[in-house]
Amino acid sequence: MDLQPVDPEAVAPVATDARGDVRDVQLLARMGYKQELRRQYSTLQVFAIAFSIMGLVPSIASTLSFSLPTGPFGMVWAWFTASIFIFLVGLAMADLASAMPTAGGLYWWTHYFAGPKWKSPLSFLIGYSNTLGLIGGICSVDYTLALMILSCVSMSRGDGWSASRGVIYGVYVGLILFHGLCGSLGGRLMPKIQTFCIYINIALVVATVIALPVGKVTRGGPLNTGHYVYGHIDNQTTWPTGWAFMMAWLAPIWSIGSFDSCVHMSEEAKHASKAVPLGIIWSAGSALVLGFLVLSVIAATMNPDVSATINTKFGQPMAQIYYDALGRDGALAFMAVLCVVQFLIGLSLIVAASRQAWAFSRDGALPFSRFFRHVSNRIQYQPVRMICGLVFISILLGLLCLINSAAANALFSLFVASNYLSWGTPILCRLVWGEDRFNPGEFYTGRFSRLIAWVAVVYLLFGVILSMFPTEGPRPTSSTMNYTIVINGFVWFGCMAYYFIFARRWYTGPQMTVDGSNSTASENVIVATVPCAPATDEPGSFYKKE
Repeated sequence: MDLQPVDPEAVAPVATDARGDVRDVQLLARMGYKQELRRQYSTLQVFAIAFSIMGLVPSIASTLSFSLPTGPFGMVWAWFTASIFIFLVGLAMADLASAMPTAGGLYWWTHYFAGPKWKSPLSFLIGYSNTLGLIGGICSVDYTLALMILSCVSMSRGDGWSASRGVIYGVYVGLILFHGLCGSLGGRLMPKIQTFCIYINIALVVATVIALPVGKVTRGGPLNTGHYVYGHIDNQTTWPTGWAFMMAWLAPIWSIGSFDSCVHMSEEAKHASKAVPLGIIWSAGSALVLGFLVLSVIAATMNPDVSATINTKFGQPMAQIYYDALGRDGALAFMAVLCVVQFLIGLSLIVAASRQAWAFSRDGALPFSRFFRHVSNRIQYQPVRMICGLVFISILLGLLCLINSAAANALFSLFVASNYLSWGTPILCRLVWGEDRFNPGEFYTGRFSRLIAWVAVVYLLFGVILSMFPTEGPRPTSSTMNYTIVINGFVWFGCMAYYFIFARRWYTGPQMTVDGSNSTASENVIVATVPCAPATDEPGSFYKKE
């Protein structure tokens, strides 16, 4: 059915100055939701959320162990090739985000496009998968930050000290709690913090690109040749070299794995149908270009003996690379900045994850949804209860790091596999069942839209499979085994078991809140874009002019 124009005063319970543009409120109402969060994020700040979570240099530092075993060739070209496919995924997601900008995004789109028999179970699966994947991201970011902080301690002591697993977990818990506190109380400051994140991330890229070669030459060390940087192949795994190169894709897959955070900020974005897709493609595109540049410089300045960097006594290959080029003091300075940026990554991630989980609880899908869907009017219209819930779950999942490094790496895998499933399913549902229901928004890839979407789906399926291989080679031991299939299998199977045994009786999909009814939002509402000129199918025509 088509909805009549919606009176913003009837659907927005927040203060008038918090509602943003009337068009955003009306478009959200057409999707069945009233405005509850404060619209305060500009297009630049929406982009900043994803760009901050990517945190290029810290993310590259965190994932060097995935790509470094293949040598500089694998580091540089695996990033470049995988990033192109990831950018295409961003384009496919941007098409959907512009047409239907809502915080629930991925599971809402799945329910909207899927066939009648599949709507509820698939949207239930995607909502849980996306929520748990983002929680896995919070855990992996803060676990890596704990390792970075402790590597700085090890470097400054200079006596070969290394932290025990108990110390690592203690630092991790402290970081999670601090992130939760900042995410709850920093609502009004968060857009400005995101803008600051853009500048500090770009500054860190520029500083790294300049300081590493200058420091290496100043200390009397020669730079590696172009042939070494772009052509030297190593293989520190027991996989065949070709497959070892494919395993190096895990570095960009993990690093550029956050642009869906723009979608989860849809209900706080001004002019969301334009800001959200632009945030997605800007973040994915900048990661492709800047990541390639940073890795090229790292390859030019690193120790030609790859194994020496992999087996560094500091516990972080990037710390060793900084140490070799800049000495102890210079390495400590850069690692300190890396820790600050990594902290901001975790802060942005807990904000984005809380919006996804809040939207899912608004639709009654999570346990204790009535409790967690509450938005605090006293604390700047923030979903404080949901943030506290995410902190609690992250602390429990962090107990994995007390077992061994393989169990801790499962946190990375949960982030990758669950998010890739969540990204691919709504795109596939649109292609298979829902093309006639797809109404392009202000951003649209035109005649290439379906082709881009199919490439994205195939790549995402490959990414899920790739994330389940042990990184060091076949015939893994218990300490080198990849437990992704175990953890994600438990998540996916448990979610579906919960749905068919219990939730199918009451979960029917996203619930309308605009009129207080219990109808299903994505089923009963035909999403119509704000008044604007008809979309064109001309290639390169990404925007409709008002």
